[in-house]
Amino acid sequence: MANPTPDQIQQYIAAGLPCDHLEVEGDGQHFFATIVSAEFEGKTRIGRHQRVYQALGDRMRAEIHALSMKTLTPAEWANQAPKA
Repeated sequence: MANPTPDQIQQYIAAGLPCDHLEVEGDGQHFFATIVSAEFEGKTRIGRHQRVYQALGDRMRAEIHALSMKTLTPAEWANQAPKA
């Protein structure tokens, strides 16, 4: 089975989780995702990651072996953006 591409992982997450911003980078083995979603409001970091794993479902076990995430609420994302 071929390894998923960053674009495919992005599509998988977007299909299961409404995102304000979603960016996935990776080499087919290891991936890094920046995910901004209002659904993360009030959740711990672990809770946020569990929500992303829920969106990915069985793909997390079958296709995706290493996924690092930065999970932010829209407010956190706005606060970390560089000010012009």
